[in-house]
Amino acid sequence: MVKGGAASKALGRAFGSAQSVQSVAETGAQHARVLAGAAPTGNFAKKIRASRSIDMPSLYHEGKSERAIDGNTAAAHVAYAMSDVSFIYPISPSTSMGETMDKFATAGRKNVFGQTVKVRQMQLELGSAGALHGALSGGALCTTFTASQGLLLMIPNMYLCAGELLPAVFHVSARALARQSLSIFCDHSDVMAVRSTGCAMLSAHNPQEVMDLCLVAHLASLRSSVPFVHFFDGTRTSGVIECVKPIP
Repeated sequence: MVKGGAASKALGRAFGSAQSVQSVAETGAQHARVLAGAAPTGNFAKKIRASRSIDMPSLYHEGKSERAIDGNTAAAHVAYAMSDVSFIYPISPSTSMGETMDKFATAGRKNVFGQTVKVRQMQLELGSAGALHGALSGGALCTTFTASQGLLLMIPNMYLCAGELLPAVFHVSARALARQSLSIFCDHSDVMAVRSTGCAMLSAHNPQEVMDLCLVAHLASLRSSVPFVHFFDGTRTSGVIECVKPIP
């Protein structure tokens, strides 16, 4: 009897170990399929959805608690919800805003209109501004992200957007312009250079203000038909991680 009981226990442990190995193998296979581009299925998909926070595809699950995020993510969170299309081009320190928009779109996240935002990367900031102007003229709600010299390349189209009363929002992680020497430090020389374009300007000073004033900029632009420049310190605000209560 003793030998039979010991054998049964040993057999049970072996069976449990085999199940654990099989579970780990199945989870690993699911990870590999997701990394290869396949959509997650079953319990694995539920685990992914449960583990997400600010990058959840559904806006409904957010706003219930604070999130530790940076200023760029806070801006992209609202900009995605309020836009039909976004034209992006990477330039530090605003690059991660465009990357976050693209991540949201790839994940299938919906904006407040129940649509997935179309995110397009252009070949230059001038191309982003030109595409933005064209899409606005066609009636789409658009946004873009830039900094420093990139903002200066958008000036001609900023005049057009303001003159034609088109509601757009330019999100700017303010950074020094390259004048006597190249500089990547944060100052407001780029946004001060666009004061005469006719765009309204809003300044945020921390990630929570970035999220709140981002929504103000989008709604005020729609209400007034005036393009807005929503700016904040590059790196000092765009890259700092603080606790923010997301707008659901």
